[in-house]
Amino acid sequence: MKLKLGKYSEAIDETTSKIKSEKIVERIWQKDYTIWKDDPTEISNRLGWLDCVDVTRRSFEEINSFVDEVRAEGFTHALLMGMGGSSLTPEVFRLIFGVKEGYLNLAVLDSTHPEAVKEFSNKLDTEKTLFIVSTKSGGTVETISFMKYFYTEVVKKLGREKAGNNFIAITDPGSGLEAIAKDLNFRKIFLNDPDIGGRFSALSLFGAVPAALIGVDLNEFFAKAEKMVNDCKLQNVSKNSGAMLGAIIGTLANNGVDKLTILSTSQLKYFGAWLEQLIAESTGKDGKGILPVDLEPVGSIENFSRDRVFVHFKLESDSSGDEIINAIREAEFPFIAITLNDVYDLAGEFFRWEFATAIAGNVLAVQPFDQPNVESAKVAAKEMMKEYQQKGELPKLLPSLEMDNIKVFGDLQLKNISEAINSFVARAEKGKSYISIQAYLKPDDKTWHALQYFRSKIINEYQVAVTLGYGPRFLHSTGQLHKGDSGNGLFIQLFAVGDKDLAIPANAGDEKSEFTFGTLINAQSLGDRQALIDNGREVLRLELYGNAAESILGLF
Repeated sequence: MKLKLGKYSEAIDETTSKIKSEKIVERIWQKDYTIWKDDPTEISNRLGWLDCVDVTRRSFEEINSFVDEVRAEGFTHALLMGMGGSSLTPEVFRLIFGVKEGYLNLAVLDSTHPEAVKEFSNKLDTEKTLFIVSTKSGGTVETISFMKYFYTEVVKKLGREKAGNNFIAITDPGSGLEAIAKDLNFRKIFLNDPDIGGRFSALSLFGAVPAALIGVDLNEFFAKAEKMVNDCKLQNVSKNSGAMLGAIIGTLANNGVDKLTILSTSQLKYFGAWLEQLIAESTGKDGKGILPVDLEPVGSIENFSRDRVFVHFKLESDSSGDEIINAIREAEFPFIAITLNDVYDLAGEFFRWEFATAIAGNVLAVQPFDQPNVESAKVAAKEMMKEYQQKGELPKLLPSLEMDNIKVFGDLQLKNISEAINSFVARAEKGKSYISIQAYLKPDDKTWHALQYFRSKIINEYQVAVTLGYGPRFLHSTGQLHKGDSGNGLFIQLFAVGDKDLAIPANAGDEKSEFTFGTLINAQSLGDRQALIDNGREVLRLELYGNAAESILGLF
């Protein structure tokens, strides 16, 4: 890890001295919750990640035996259904490591958009697909909805007696999912250490089981993790890379440099999605927070204001992107460079950043293991669903503008869509604000490229950080920070479902339905909008009724 900290070096030195004098590293390993808060709630039972390497290793034989079993039975594909930490780590493994020959081709579903769910249903060979239901709490509404839908589909094709053979669960002991999995006779139930929070679960069974299914060598991977664990036990902060990293990002955030901009060479770019959740959900509360900016289109460095710190991940063998990196270095931005020998070094990065986040929580004086503002959006969405049950429709908003198959909702009285967007974004303060694009759309390449184009137009015009996330996925990632930070965000909500909807079975294996995926994702978007407004945030909602990608390209 190489650092260029410039004028912030002195402040960071003061922080590291304080960490040393207060024995913060030693106390973390002693699981002393008072480092963060006097109240142990959601801290003392959330520190199992410190022991993850040793605890998970005890399950290697069981995991590898299971992988051999399903491969021998002819399973060729796996669909992991989860949200947040349960889905992001497996996605990182799949996109960075690929699939070893003869192992299961893993896909991850974390979108409740009906067309996204249906697409997986259409393309998967049910008989040869292993369905992985992954949720710590065992009651995550999206995950359980996916499970109900796909279990019902498998029952149609294989029959009720055989359906459970194609399903496994990864969850906490005593969860609702464990009971469901037993009742439906799932092939396997992996019970994780309950003292590990979702976003800190990369090196637990939530990461290890999917990794093994695609052929990752767990022994090699966890050997790399162990090296970083030992590094993060060093009391000398300058030699403890995890503690040093946490001191840096925490101190910078306290000094107004709170936009952690993630730059990665091509093969490592997918790591940022996991890091985004870890940092945002852990630090974004009590009016504070570090905003991760991931996969942002990089143009001119003139678009970067001084609220930015950059972290650059690269493989030793990759020199792509050096030109922009050199320009950022020369422009005297705080800069963190991390070079990996190979992809297995990601094991160390998972732990280094978890430890850094724990340290940053101490520096920021926030509790990094809870998510106090997440529940407000869930409660609001539940209220929307309750109204749907009573009235047969979700609450209807009154648009302030309607044209070109787009409805605009916000405190605006303007002539056209472009004017509405510019008027809204112009409220952003350079060097302080950020724009969050929240896309409740079907994830696909065309839509992504259109969203990135829209994102780049805002960056080029207003020189503020712009984040982008698909809904409801981001609710389990950056959603906490959006409502819990200092309130410098402006939120552009894009919503489109289209004509094709999909029923969610009331019970697994039962075709009777009370809701659809379209209703669910709309309720989630409306619920989060209301939660943002209730927390004093400004929201511009656009409903797209034509082709989503084409509509987005015409917004600016």
